[in-house]
Amino acid sequence: MTGFGNGTRRNPRSRGRMGSGSGPDRATLGIIGLVCAIAGFFTLGILLGPIAVICGWLAMGRRWTGARRAMALVALILGAIDTVAAVLWTFF
Repeated sequence: MTGFGNGTRRNPRSRGRMGSGSGPDRATLGIIGLVCAIAGFFTLGILLGPIAVICGWLAMGRRWTGARRAMALVALILGAIDTVAAVLWTFF
């Protein structure tokens, strides 16, 4: 009998199939990092650059291989360029 709580599917959102569901999605972190990197070129680069680098790094899963890493990699690179440019702009 599968009725009244005695079903065959105990936990439909198990950790192995759907992810943990407790942290931000990697695609979301990639988008946030990309937006921060682009906005950092125009304003507050010293603050938004490191945020973009961190979000890009976390979105990549702290490794260089894997599918769908392009947005995270762009966020990481643009955030690093943004940070260096803001530091150079500050001191020179």
